[in-house]
Amino acid sequence: MSVRTKVQTLLDEAGTSFASEAGITLTNKPSPLYRLAVLSVLLSTRIKAGIAVDAARELAQWNSPQKMFDATWQQRVDALGRAHYRRYDESTSTALGEGAELLLDRYHGDLRKLRAKSDDDPEELRRLLMDLPRLGPVGADIFCREAQLVWPELRPYFDGKALSGAKKLGLPTDPDKLADLVEGPDLARLAAALVRSTLDRNLASAVR
Repeated sequence: MSVRTKVQTLLDEAGTSFASEAGITLTNKPSPLYRLAVLSVLLSTRIKAGIAVDAARELAQWNSPQKMFDATWQQRVDALGRAHYRRYDESTSTALGEGAELLLDRYHGDLRKLRAKSDDDPEELRRLLMDLPRLGPVGADIFCREAQLVWPELRPYFDGKALSGAKKLGLPTDPDKLADLVEGPDLARLAAALVRSTLDRNLASAVR
């Protein structure tokens, strides 16, 4: 199987971004960007990705920092519980409330203002994102991996987990060489698919 055929098979089999799976139609607007940040926080913990995605769907009713801040701590806990986001539900509810307050105070609830503050520097963007409670290096990578769909200055963004998937599949592990295999809008899909290949042994076998 040629490299390009392998990549196309990977996209066909697993090229759904985690944002799309969570019901987020990602655009450069405050609400979907905030929902992506919430999803990134949820995916950062040691919990199955499917549960984190379900939790993001449950929290979708609070699709802005103001709405998340206005929700009660117990309402957020209950929503996480409905998605079976156990063990981390109480601490995550607290983190989401504190994160919403931080975004309101610093950026008027608009992550595009955080982007502007980073001055198109991906490393500075990651640093600013990590000011959000519970969104450490892993969460920042998840956000950037998905946000490259609408923030081109991040491209190509393949974090360690995506590159691990590429290595496992016999694909280039240099981000620029990987990026040459797809069109710009498909970079986020490819990054997500590579991560999924590290989580799904059957997928990796099918692509190889």
